[in-house]
Amino acid sequence: MTGVLIPNVMVPMRDGVRLATDVYLPEGAADIPLPVLLERTPYDKRGTNHADFSVADEVPLSKPEIARIFAANGYAFVLQDCRGRYASEGMFRKYLSEAEDGADTLAWIMRQPWCNGRIGTLGLSYSAHVQAALATLDPPGLAAMFLDSGGFSSAYHSGIRQGGAYELKQLTWALKHAQLAPETMADPARRAALEAVDIRRWIGVEKWRPGHSPISAAPEYEDFILEQWNEEGFSDFWKQRGIYARGWYDAFADVPMVHMSSWYDPYALTAVENFVGLSQRKRGPVKLIMGPWTHGKRSLTWSGDADFGPQSTLDHLFGDYVALRRRWFDRHLKREGADPLPEPVYLFTMGGGSGRRLPSGRLDHGGRWRTAPAWPPPDMAMTPFHLHPDGGLRAQPPAAPGRCSFVHDPRHPVPTIGGAIASGAPVMEAGGYDQREAPAFFGSRAPWRPLADRADLLVFETPALDADVELTGQAVADLFVSSTAADTDITIKIVDVYPPNADYPDGYALNIAHGILRMRFRDSFEAPEPMEPGKVYRVRIASFPMSNLFAKGHRIRVEIAGSNFPHFDINPNVDWRVPGLPPVAAESSVHLGPRAGSRLLLPVVPARAG
Repeated sequence: MTGVLIPNVMVPMRDGVRLATDVYLPEGAADIPLPVLLERTPYDKRGTNHADFSVADEVPLSKPEIARIFAANGYAFVLQDCRGRYASEGMFRKYLSEAEDGADTLAWIMRQPWCNGRIGTLGLSYSAHVQAALATLDPPGLAAMFLDSGGFSSAYHSGIRQGGAYELKQLTWALKHAQLAPETMADPARRAALEAVDIRRWIGVEKWRPGHSPISAAPEYEDFILEQWNEEGFSDFWKQRGIYARGWYDAFADVPMVHMSSWYDPYALTAVENFVGLSQRKRGPVKLIMGPWTHGKRSLTWSGDADFGPQSTLDHLFGDYVALRRRWFDRHLKREGADPLPEPVYLFTMGGGSGRRLPSGRLDHGGRWRTAPAWPPPDMAMTPFHLHPDGGLRAQPPAAPGRCSFVHDPRHPVPTIGGAIASGAPVMEAGGYDQREAPAFFGSRAPWRPLADRADLLVFETPALDADVELTGQAVADLFVSSTAADTDITIKIVDVYPPNADYPDGYALNIAHGILRMRFRDSFEAPEPMEPGKVYRVRIASFPMSNLFAKGHRIRVEIAGSNFPHFDINPNVDWRVPGLPPVAAESSVHLGPRAGSRLLLPVVPARAG
């Protein structure tokens, strides 16, 4: 494919640091004003994203190949290495330089002869985070956006932390990318030290310390990890532009934008929160696309062990990813063609498959696409289901008060089996799985029993459903909780429980959505308070977003525990204000009853014809 490449232009930022930037132009267009597309990345502007394949072609396109496709269609395409990564200068401090660096890059683009003054931004994951960051400054020239699986609505509330707990995917990401840092490539001793690390030996209840971590050979990476991990409350650190879009919604650029993510992606909550917050404030248009995928895997039919059918890919709905984005930017930068997203919301509702094992070995869970005028769908109703002492989940509350208890031992946490995770290797796998311990899941132990059989986990589930039930939205656990500890975690998980069949004689318990609360933050994320042993507290724990059809004969289950590890760091169950206390086991109780009883509010959507 022909075109012009202007390589490694060193674009100066306001502090003098220069960022390496490649510019791709149509042949003969160096002085012709064009609409411009910008992708900023920490993953090498000349590299390949593993997700950039399509149903028609399983070989991923490299970033330069994608840039040339857009250039051949009349765009100037700009690819830039983020500060401190690959060919760019400066020190990488994850997420926190991107607003100003992005705005400075747009200002530079606006001065170029090949720019017509209309700039679109695009990119996946970190390349979506940088878009939201720069948009909080509403920079001149920004005219359209396509944010794929990122763009922190609030990194404290999802993406880096959740419910006060820390997402350990940040640790696995840091080790991988410290190994790829320019400083590592230039220092054989540093490189050898990082490559020798087995992070599985470093993951546990003990928190890392300066100089005592698997990334101590890369102190700049250790610094930002410990900064994130140690900033436990919702302080001003978390309200910076690069990681807190919802704090800047009023200032956020009012341009056409797409927020795309998926149910098994760690940025599912970010996407729906940004869509809701910005669609209420902006002319936009603002769009939402939510598929059944893991992080960025929009052209696969499966997530983990669950398969949703050939109709589940982005390609099935819109054509391939490049084509959809090209039509979006043609419409909003060139003002050509029809709107490729005429509806506000596109949702894939999982479920409704046969429940049998496919030739691939995966569960046939099925599902279908549909549209909605808003998120959550206007016909959704939060419907209470009460927790019963016998493990039931029913519309009516129990007749008498009671409680169910479990012991959380920080040295033996409940293992993470799938979920909304990214960058978790080698200790986490994303997606949907039967909630059963297995050798493939870190922290599991023989005899590889179902999580529901563990004594440190409570299970409440409906009777077998006599009709299909769709849940689209966020479940909320409204719980009355006590503990023997000064602090502990309460985790929830919504599970679709299949009845037994010939392929799965024990049935199949598919994880749908999770939630977590560190109890010291039960009243305020800014001002944590210890628990009084034995005192009952009312808390509300929201799940991640979901859309799932629980088929007739299935059961809706909520699992409640004190850990979900290594998705989240382990609560040692001690008073965090006293340094050096050893971890202790804690007994936590969920209180049930006819009046002040615990319940689960489920986002029920009425049955649809067809």
